[in-house]
Amino acid sequence: MTSTDTRPIVQIDIVSDVVCPWCIVGFRQLDEALQQQDVLARLRWHPFELNPSMPPAGQNLREHIMEKYGSTSEQSQQARDRLTSIGAELGYTFNFNDDSRMVNTFSAHQLLDWAEEQGRQHPLKLALFDAYFTQQHDVSDVDVLLAAVRSAGLDENLARQALESGQHAAPVREKQQFWTSKGISGVPSMVFGGKYLLTGAQGTETYAQVLQRCLSEAA
Repeated sequence: MTSTDTRPIVQIDIVSDVVCPWCIVGFRQLDEALQQQDVLARLRWHPFELNPSMPPAGQNLREHIMEKYGSTSEQSQQARDRLTSIGAELGYTFNFNDDSRMVNTFSAHQLLDWAEEQGRQHPLKLALFDAYFTQQHDVSDVDVLLAAVRSAGLDENLARQALESGQHAAPVREKQQFWTSKGISGVPSMVFGGKYLLTGAQGTETYAQVLQRCLSEAA
């Protein structure tokens, strides 16, 4: 965006976890809608933990899904295959395998909170999605997190200090509580223009429609 860019801007708040596959699917669908409508978005990502009690060692993803949702191994594989196919249609690569793991994301959310202050939250969020889903890296591991920080154009040493200080732990908890108090219990949850809530990956067409509604009201 340049100072002469006259395209309309819509504020979009996205409540999300970096280990939620439908969050990156939903974002890619939203991005397609924004391009179709030739609209700029002022994006803000907000923290949500799918598994706040997940231990440091994490858990095998297939076992986790079967245990949490009561699905069979076959159903778990079908879900992965469907996500992989949907991702491919959106130009996104999911590289699930038998060793894929569900991990704790509280440290990642703290870094995202810090990155927002640096004006680089969005590129860090995308880097974390890529690290987890495409590269199959452990986004609870400090080295993985700092690699994402570097790829997002942020200072690795400052990021490490932010994590070690714990200064973003309480703000992240407060933001999580704010959204759960608003009734958010699943992600992605997107709020358009501060008034229209869409939960789940709703598809490019649906996002385009709500963007049009926001633009019509602004006009």
